[in-house]
Amino acid sequence: MTSLLRHHDFRQLWVAETASHVGTQVVGVALPVVAVAVLSATPLEMGVLTALETAAFLLIALPAGAWVDRWRRQRVLVRADTVRALALATIPVAYLLDALTLGQLYVVAAVVGTATVFFDVAYQSYLPSIVDRDQLTDGNGKLEISRAVAQVAGPGLTGVLLRVLAAPVLLVVTAAGYLLSAFLVSRIRHVDVVPERSTRRRLREEIAEGLGFVVRHRLLRRIVACTGTGNLFGAITGTLLALYVLRTLGLSESTLGLVLSAGAAGGLAGAFTAAPLGRLIGDGRAIPLSAVAFGAFAALTPLASVVDGAARVVLLVAGGIGISWAVVVYNVLQVSFRQRLCPPRLLGRMNASVRFIVFGTMPLGGLLGGVLGTAIGVVPALWVAVAGQLLAAVPVVVSPLIGMRDLPRELDETARPEVSPATPG
Repeated sequence: MTSLLRHHDFRQLWVAETASHVGTQVVGVALPVVAVAVLSATPLEMGVLTALETAAFLLIALPAGAWVDRWRRQRVLVRADTVRALALATIPVAYLLDALTLGQLYVVAAVVGTATVFFDVAYQSYLPSIVDRDQLTDGNGKLEISRAVAQVAGPGLTGVLLRVLAAPVLLVVTAAGYLLSAFLVSRIRHVDVVPERSTRRRLREEIAEGLGFVVRHRLLRRIVACTGTGNLFGAITGTLLALYVLRTLGLSESTLGLVLSAGAAGGLAGAFTAAPLGRLIGDGRAIPLSAVAFGAFAALTPLASVVDGAARVVLLVAGGIGISWAVVVYNVLQVSFRQRLCPPRLLGRMNASVRFIVFGTMPLGGLLGGVLGTAIGVVPALWVAVAGQLLAAVPVVVSPLIGMRDLPRELDETARPEVSPATPG
């Protein structure tokens, strides 16, 4: 069997996916910095921006999954990357012309968020059509580690670049990354086959099938409840972090960049330790333990407000490293689990359904962060986020996962009834 590293089509997809996800993470940091440092956004305006970045997951993720299962996924990926590149390129142009406004930032955030929904659903569903069945585990592992590393390396890279480039200009680099991704995907030789029109059912029925697979599974529904709740409260922190570091703590943009760069180290460690940790204590147990660790490390961010000087940076860096490590371990294990479990024909709809639930809470969290930051202050709002992130771990801690070493692989798990936490399944 040919190694995936020598597999032409897989290499194109892997590098393209990495470039695209790094770009998405850079945008997630650069846009808030533009809003705070260039446009003097208020907490409420930051909440609106965060909500628009992720609103598409709530509004169109479910039909996007059904559409992706009907379309050629290569074309979806190329068009999504091209749209994101063009939308982002308008920001540095407007900045150089001294015409940049929050309204434009809102529109770009919404457009990029919509294209990201289609890209995310399509790339995870494309792999089974370009590699052999017995290469799926290896391929999914490489793509998932790449995505996980991008989640933390992207913000870290942004932190480094913010020391030498203005945030609006940095988005030129991001747009170029998206265009590189589109080019690489276009070089994939395999032509994926779409279902015949005569075999299609009503869109609502196809959406319900994917959503039903997720919510009826006794373990998947607990995992998505944990992830969705964690993202709800994590979005509060994401909304207020730039305001907190730059205004409340009075630190510089370069220090914010340092904090983000240091956090990348935790994510890289998580990407390489997730599988060994799963083997050591069991994949099932590692999921709830990493969820608890995420909430615990999150507390270090608001704690930085009660100390002075270098101790503030130390706590922010330590919190960033710990959060990134826990998030990546959790994501590598739970994403790999659900990919192994799902029938190939449902991959697009399953991925879309999960994203609808777990990312659909983020725009709500963004708005909540803006409201709380305005009403009770930035630091109290961050403590609310910490409490919520600890609460998010409850569905997986009080579940069969805590007593399981190995996660089930059978596709008929959706038919099994809920069991008590003391009974490993």
